[in-house]
Amino acid sequence: MDFLPIFLNVKGKLCLVVGGGTVAKRKAGVLLEAGASVRVVAPQIEAGLVEQAGVEAVLARFEQQHLDGVAMVIAATDDQGVNRQVSELARARNIPVNVVDHPELCSFIMPAILDRSPMMVAFSSGGASPVLTRMLRGKLETMIPQNYSRLAAFAERFREPVKKRVTNPAKRRIFWENALEGVVAEKVLTGDEGSAEKMMQQMLASEDNIQRGEVYLVGAGPGDPDLLTFRALRLMQKADVVVYDNLVSKPVLDMVRRDAEQIYVGKKRADHTLPQEEINELLVRLAKEGKRVLRLKGGDPFIFGRGGEEIETLAGHGILFQVVPGITAASGVSAYAGIPLTHRNHAHSCIFVTGHLKDGTMNLDWDALARPQQTIVVYMGLHGLATLCSELVAHGLPGDTPAAIVQQGTTQNQRVVTGTLATLNGIAQAANLQAPTLIIVGGVVTLREKLAWFNPGN
Repeated sequence: MDFLPIFLNVKGKLCLVVGGGTVAKRKAGVLLEAGASVRVVAPQIEAGLVEQAGVEAVLARFEQQHLDGVAMVIAATDDQGVNRQVSELARARNIPVNVVDHPELCSFIMPAILDRSPMMVAFSSGGASPVLTRMLRGKLETMIPQNYSRLAAFAERFREPVKKRVTNPAKRRIFWENALEGVVAEKVLTGDEGSAEKMMQQMLASEDNIQRGEVYLVGAGPGDPDLLTFRALRLMQKADVVVYDNLVSKPVLDMVRRDAEQIYVGKKRADHTLPQEEINELLVRLAKEGKRVLRLKGGDPFIFGRGGEEIETLAGHGILFQVVPGITAASGVSAYAGIPLTHRNHAHSCIFVTGHLKDGTMNLDWDALARPQQTIVVYMGLHGLATLCSELVAHGLPGDTPAAIVQQGTTQNQRVVTGTLATLNGIAQAANLQAPTLIIVGGVVTLREKLAWFNPGN
């Protein structure tokens, strides 16, 4: 983070704009909208700028005394010597200074602004790309209607009544999210504030709207945060506490609400932070405390993720829950590796298995796996790779059957190793591959050489 994003109150304060052209006029206008009084200093000043109420025009070259009494400075001239002088003198007095298009001379950046007062959204690239910043603002302009300002003002009216009624901060946040994401918000946005106020009063009178917790069982996908679903991201931003696994990547975890409590319960081979039964009970306890609990699991929670066991426990205790599927490693990782799971010339079916069973063995249905024209995807199979390859050959697959291992698939650290059932174990050992990995066996692996080059995710 190159600049600390803050919102500064300049109402009634004197701010200095050095420059008298179009850019200076635009900057002065922003300051006037924020309630500041503006002193403009330049040898020549546009008439439209001089005529604005609240503007003190000084027709002169910039001098040090023009900084007297000002709370903020913006330099918007085309004279680099003047811009640098303004920056150095302002910094010497500890006055915040912005020099347009010269971030190296700035102590603060003027962001692009989406104004839904009293709600404000500011965008900044730290001066790296103002055009990109304005493009992002344009996208959000279409997503956040103008009448969100009405919704923010409505929430402000109820702020104190809600604070008195709901004293627990976590429960208060949940109350507000229920109000601002539901029918109350829809009524306000359509102009029916009378009905919205009645609904708010009813919500405040109901204990159920204040004290009930909930669990979100969310699939985080195989690692790349771009593969999250919209629903997953929305719930990740709502949670009070996050219970997450070892396979959840850091970029995905970084997209969770910043102030949410994070509890790591990851499991590696022979190293379980918490047994599954204790994880189940943890989810119940947190929900009974009235919290919104995000159970974040790598891939899809219902494909070798033990999500079924967790919701069984939640249902048994009467805990509300939502399940959000994620892109499982088989589809996500294979796509990023350039290996389609099915192809009419190579595989008419695909089967997913785990290489690490409950008792620690690899006792799979080898006859069902060792069939022609079939893709086999093995989760958590690195430790038993030698057994996997030898058993598939022993049960009928040729030793030259193509096979691949993908380490940390879909991430920037992705590694793909290819070979055959006869050679893959030795190749993997030489490459010193580490979990998490995914193993793919079948003729589709031969397509990687042709397809991976075109894949931007590879």
